[in-house]
Amino acid sequence: MINRELINPQSIVVVGGSNNVHKPGGRTVRNLLDGKYKGDLYVVNAKETEVQGLKSYRDVRDVPETELAIISIPGPSCPEVIDILAKEKKVKAFIVVSAGFGEETKEGGLLEDQILRSVNEAGATMIGPNCIGVMNMNYHGVFTQPIPDFHPDGVDFVSSSGGTALFIIESALTKGLRFSSVWTVGNSKQIGVEEVLEYMDHHFDPLLDSKIKMLYVESIKNPDKLLFHASSLIRKGCRIAAIKAGSTESGKRAASSHTGAIASSDSAVEALFRKAGIVRCFSREELTTVACIFTLKEIKGKNCAIVTHAGGPAVMLADALSKGRVNVPNLEGELADELKSKLYPGSAVGNPIDIIGTGTPEHLATAIDYCEQKFDEIDLMMVIFGSPGLVKLYDTYEVLHKKMEECKKPIFPVLPSIVTAGPEVRSFIKKGHVNFSDEVTLGAALSRVINTPKPAGLDIQLYGVNIPEIRRMLESLPDGYQSPEDVRRILKTAQIPLVEELVTTQWEEAVTFARKVKYPVVAKVVGPVHKSDIGGVALNIRSEEHLMFEYERMMKLPGVTAVMIQPMLKGRELFLGAKYEDRFGHIVLCGLGGIFVEVLQDVSYGLAPLSYDETFSMIRSLRGYPIIKGTRGQKGIDEQQYADIIVRLSTLLRISPEIKEIDINPLLATDRGLFAVDARIRIEK
Repeated sequence: MINRELINPQSIVVVGGSNNVHKPGGRTVRNLLDGKYKGDLYVVNAKETEVQGLKSYRDVRDVPETELAIISIPGPSCPEVIDILAKEKKVKAFIVVSAGFGEETKEGGLLEDQILRSVNEAGATMIGPNCIGVMNMNYHGVFTQPIPDFHPDGVDFVSSSGGTALFIIESALTKGLRFSSVWTVGNSKQIGVEEVLEYMDHHFDPLLDSKIKMLYVESIKNPDKLLFHASSLIRKGCRIAAIKAGSTESGKRAASSHTGAIASSDSAVEALFRKAGIVRCFSREELTTVACIFTLKEIKGKNCAIVTHAGGPAVMLADALSKGRVNVPNLEGELADELKSKLYPGSAVGNPIDIIGTGTPEHLATAIDYCEQKFDEIDLMMVIFGSPGLVKLYDTYEVLHKKMEECKKPIFPVLPSIVTAGPEVRSFIKKGHVNFSDEVTLGAALSRVINTPKPAGLDIQLYGVNIPEIRRMLESLPDGYQSPEDVRRILKTAQIPLVEELVTTQWEEAVTFARKVKYPVVAKVVGPVHKSDIGGVALNIRSEEHLMFEYERMMKLPGVTAVMIQPMLKGRELFLGAKYEDRFGHIVLCGLGGIFVEVLQDVSYGLAPLSYDETFSMIRSLRGYPIIKGTRGQKGIDEQQYADIIVRLSTLLRISPEIKEIDINPLLATDRGLFAVDARIRIEK
């Protein structure tokens, strides 16, 4: 759908261009001229004969045939103008910056539909409406500022929101980040973020195209398309960072009022980004910081050395890295003593390596050389170097520049003195470098990068799940929450291990089963969804008398149809569940049970179907993972079996769109293995 005329037009007409550069049309013309656009440039303005030195046409019918039209006129006038340009002037690409369409009123939405029909009938491409435009190395088709530097190695940036795009660009420019292209899609009537990614994927040239993509997304209309093309680009060597706004209820309202976006649930977004290999960010600063990280040499490990001349920032950085599970290993022994002997007295080398405030550029070079050449355990370096306002830092930053060029290990420059050492920092950035002025933001962003998994594989494996049997079973079951017997049948067919149980309305059967599995046992009501709320769960029943009392009590509770008896197992409670999200499919949730889910909300998300790599990444991203692994003398759980169950559940869900909700809570990890103790499944066909 995106064509050459939009990417590299040989001629452009600005409809609504003017001499007033404080209006969108006037500023668009000025940006095109200042950007030294090389093609033919035309302007349409009914009241002017000349606009900013260019001939102005009174009517679009008078304009020569043109490849790209940038529309900056009142919304109600757009349908007729675009129809004429598409049919009579052979325009094949449109950027509609005009607003007042579907983002505001139903009537505006009808105007949008008219425009789209004209564009589609002409086989043309349209960006917008309600956007700020597109800019790249060929032309600056926007009505706003700032205009960043464009470079083949810069970042491709795609944004749902024009205003937000400008703020993100401002954040990027202060760090030295360059751009290859900027796309704002506005209402995304024809082209949205997914379609831009599709174009970049289909036309990707590893020798010429940027390998860094930044996304600001307000609405994911086609999750499958975004997943496919984002993961494809990443597998081709690209890196992608993204913000998805509007994932909370309040954020959803804000997004809807801006571009008519419909926010998806946060868990669905988290699962989608994880599956695609996209680094998820939550602020402009974080997004541009991650993109700057992408410009540096590849990170091949988690062991970081901090080189500094100021202790406080180094301590804060070390804390931020540790919270993100990036290691700051202690440096000791002969090599550490040797390095210390080459620095001023009072320097510290344990990591952080503090060359103290009077340390020289030569000391900085020495510390970096030891991390690069002698400390084999170090994978990357962070260099914090500012100015107290007493000396110039050109020599120091020249050393840093050369070391960043020479070293194989990535070096992250943290140059905080953007006022006191402003000229030196700008000189450093002009050499093609980025700067991370805040060490904690860098530490958090680096953690996100390192802990984001690679894109999931595309192959779907069945892992022993009996598809024909499950399909036959689901087709015969009614809508709603399923009976315990049917829940067990479904889980058993997916080879998910189950605790022994009996559902009965006969006292004799209950006592016989309890004798068989041996006391203590558990009794639960069958019928009500929330058993605990009505006193429908009794634990640690140790005798027939106790069992009879609970059985008779439970059978009298409202809505109870039977009583379930299970052996009382001991072990670590795990949580496993899933819900169906429109357009996304099934979101699988896993974590530790009890307080970890209810209070700490320590849950990891994945998008079904899940591979083993994805599943282990989910498990290991949990804050409570040390408990799963085993800590403080306590035995860990069988992580492989936990992964097996999660993978099988995700495979079951992939072939069962009727299952809208499933909870296995708890999934109990015992000495004999993992068992589903309680589960519920809701079907909606």
